[in-house]
Amino acid sequence: MPQKKGTKLPRIKGVSIYRPFIFGSIAEHIDPNNRSSSINADHTHQWTIYVRPCPPQPELSYFIKKISFKLHETYTNSLRTIEAPPFEVTETGWGEFEVQIKIYFVPEANEKPQTIWHHLKLHPYGPDAERQRERKEPIVSECYEEVVFNEPVEAFYDLLTSTGGVSAGRGKGSKGSKQASMGGKKGAQGDRVAELPFDGTYSQKEEGRELDRLGQAIKTVEIMVKEERKKLEEREKILADLRSDGGTAVKTR
Repeated sequence: MPQKKGTKLPRIKGVSIYRPFIFGSIAEHIDPNNRSSSINADHTHQWTIYVRPCPPQPELSYFIKKISFKLHETYTNSLRTIEAPPFEVTETGWGEFEVQIKIYFVPEANEKPQTIWHHLKLHPYGPDAERQRERKEPIVSECYEEVVFNEPVEAFYDLLTSTGGVSAGRGKGSKGSKQASMGGKKGAQGDRVAELPFDGTYSQKEEGRELDRLGQAIKTVEIMVKEERKKLEEREKILADLRSDGGTAVKTR
């Protein structure tokens, strides 16, 4: 029997259940020697944007009904809605842009849709960018995220707990919220998430390497600052000597 409109469903008090997933994109440069005639002449890359389960998690469709991807307005039918796995959209293009991803949950959830944002990357960035261009490697940009269901309704609780992943207590929602929420802190455009390295994995070792790189960069900057200060002191000394001798310093830009 369908639930009457406005009727509140009982919720499991004091329980939060989380479900992790990965969202991101992969882009490859279109080979001019193997280019389809149907591809726009201005387009340089083929890309896929997606939402996928975190291994070894099962498929997402048992709690996600559909996902919509809002592409740049220049695309025909810019709002693409995917109602079954794989939750992804493949297109071609020449520019990068922000994609709005809206996740709709199954009816049993009795939860509002959640929105996240992803920046579609077509080009490599960072210290290894030039080598990536030379090797023509795919550009992968992935992020890890968690959706947290605070005090889920009983039917949805039964559905979720059949696959595990229960977090007892108040969970990660804000101030006891009973609505689903994403795990990260909110930023300028949606929630902050953990960006994964190009190989799709994340570990404490990778985090340590990144911290080492940042530490080395800070040391390099400190050395450069010291050198510039030394040069400034030498110039000030020359200027002071010229003034004491009655000379005139030449102005430099």
